[in-house]
Amino acid sequence: MIEALSFDFMQHALLAGILVSFAAGIIGSLIVVNRMVFLAGGIAHTSYGGIGMAVYFGLPIFLGASLFAVGSALLIAALTLKKRHRMDTFIGLIWAVGMAIGVILVDLTPGYNVDLMSYLFGSILAVSSEDLWFMGALLAIILAVVTVWYRDILAVSYDSEYASLRGVNVTFFYTLILILSALTVVIAIKVVGLILVIAMLTIPVYIAEKLSKSLFSMMFVSGLIATLFTLAGLWLSYTYNLTSGASIIMVSALSLGVFLLVYRSKN
Repeated sequence: MIEALSFDFMQHALLAGILVSFAAGIIGSLIVVNRMVFLAGGIAHTSYGGIGMAVYFGLPIFLGASLFAVGSALLIAALTLKKRHRMDTFIGLIWAVGMAIGVILVDLTPGYNVDLMSYLFGSILAVSSEDLWFMGALLAIILAVVTVWYRDILAVSYDSEYASLRGVNVTFFYTLILILSALTVVIAIKVVGLILVIAMLTIPVYIAEKLSKSLFSMMFVSGLIATLFTLAGLWLSYTYNLTSGASIIMVSALSLGVFLLVYRSKN
């Protein structure tokens, strides 16, 4: 694989994998501790409506998907903040409507033959320089938010009622976590696709949770683990000519299985 690094597309793929892995590690940790896994899945599938919108109106795919994903995150936040027990109903509805909108807009686009596989299972080898700037900017924003508001985010994530009594704006941070989750899902779609994005956001976090004693260390460790899985998946896909997104997730799943066997044998 060393000779492949001389190609721009492979350099872009490696850099994208690292950027997205650390963003997924940080946001995935917040998704898991806030019990928002199903919610992130809903946003991922809803963002297909943004892909359809971008195709129909001739917009950049990232822009369309981001606008749609953030819009759905804000809608979910408004609907579920006071009624979290009905979250699954709202997410299921938004999930289905978002995908339906995307499919219809793609159908209505004259002369456009969309490659569904690239959005369903990722196309990391097609990452452009503009995509890398978007990914880098998002990771910088995530790092800044977590650094500045770490204690507030920690309080909201583990005990929102206590955080509210301390004067923390729970609504703001709940919505902020959802928006960052939506944007992270969008960039992760480029790497593993919207069907597999949940695995990328949760498998490294699950392993990191067993190895960490704080939310901060869980974020860092899960980012490292996600990066290792991504690089290993890229090597596997390049060596055996496999789909990169599926390869990354299979490496993650097999590694999780091995980890659980070792972890349980020691406990």
